Amino acid sequence: MALSLGLLTAPVTALADTDYAALAQERKELPIQSNSIAQWPHGPEITAQAAIVMDAATGTILYSKNIHEELFPASTTKIMTCLLAVENASLSDTITFSDDAVFSVPQGGSNIGMDVGQSITLEQALYGIMVGSANEVANAVAEHVSGSIDAFVDLMNERAKELGCTNTHFSNTNGLQADDHYTSAYDLALIAKAFFDNELLCKVGNTARYHFTATANQPDDFYLINKHKLISGEIPYEGILGGKTGYTDLARETLVTCAEKDGLKLICVVFMEESPSQFTDTVTLFDYAFNNFHSVNVSDNDTRYMPDDSLFFESERDVFKRSGTILKLGEDDSIILPKTSDINSTEYEITYDLTADEKSQMPTAIAKVNYTFSGVPIGCAYVFYNALSSQELLDNTVKDTTIYINVKILLLAAVGLLIVISLLGTSITRLLSNKKHSSRSDRIRFNRRKREFRKSRRSHKF
Repeated sequence: MALSLGLLTAPVTALADTDYAALAQERKELPIQSNSIAQWPHGPEITAQAAIVMDAATGTILYSKNIHEELFPASTTKIMTCLLAVENASLSDTITFSDDAVFSVPQGGSNIGMDVGQSITLEQALYGIMVGSANEVANAVAEHVSGSIDAFVDLMNERAKELGCTNTHFSNTNGLQADDHYTSAYDLALIAKAFFDNELLCKVGNTARYHFTATANQPDDFYLINKHKLISGEIPYEGILGGKTGYTDLARETLVTCAEKDGLKLICVVFMEESPSQFTDTVTLFDYAFNNFHSVNVSDNDTRYMPDDSLFFESERDVFKRSGTILKLGEDDSIILPKTSDINSTEYEITYDLTADEKSQMPTAIAKVNYTFSGVPIGCAYVFYNALSSQELLDNTVKDTTIYINVKILLLAAVGLLIVISLLGTSITRLLSNKKHSSRSDRIRFNRRKREFRKSRRSHKF
């Protein structure tokens, strides 16, 4: 028994003796990979082991520090749990707490006091997970969605791969410490990107205080207070859309936050911090990104490669006005650039091989333009036919596929053709006239020579 207690307490003693301030200083001195990009705004030094700022619209990475290192996510795991819940269940579904859901959570772990047999709606469960960081609620949701916790964990890993995660493996629904439960700052940003693309999840993830009222299936009345200081307002910041905290002894402080301002929607992830630096460093990173980058609409600013084919073929029915080209760029497509640069500083590559996912989302797109700045992907734009609307092509309802002609240019062409014909006619007439005149002169000269010859012959008779 003494030996067992010693093994259990040894790691705790080691953690207690750890100089976290010194470790934080060492982490601050780690290289920031985005600072090595030519002409890229210099990012701040922070005490996180890993950190990323990603543009939610384009996936552009504005700040990167060890973003692919595999680390423990702690309760930020629950972002994936809630994402799968709304993708695979209805808000009105009843979530009932099993013995396994409640008692598989270690005593003292984060919970909201649900008992076996009690039930709440899925919508309430989402608030319990995101606001109260409730481990037992995450387990109960998993059982409801997939039938068992293990099956739901498999679904988590499948979804992570679908989102492009390559350094992630989940082994539980809530982020409890486990050697085989890890992710990276980049992968978690991809998961958060999908999470904050959902309006309901943004609302849930940005709730500072939630009230549970007593029901027949859940007898307690209580409030949940969000520990995310940028959401609660303890550290005010403009444009916060939501986020999730996380902590274990080995993971240290982890934080995911989304904010929108000045036309940019950004996701910030910091791993392995010491409180309250996870919040202050997030503010520092947001300030860096919002102050140094902006979104640039491609169709309004880039004319380097689109052909000017509107001089003759037109795509609108108002034939007396110049109405645009047959090809067009997506009106809402944008890229992210440093504020000190413009779109002419970028490089681009046009590809006609769209992925199956791109084809399903934009079936009328015929090409894709990928943009880079100093070798960094900064977004893309899609090329479409302008003559027919996307909805018309999708519905196959367009029967009249006539190409409309610009009448002004057609008239000018006709007038030009008449002028050419007239000039050609004049030239031909003149040529024929000259030829006729020449033939008459030749006959006159021939007859004159003939008379002179006869006269000469008469005068020389013998």
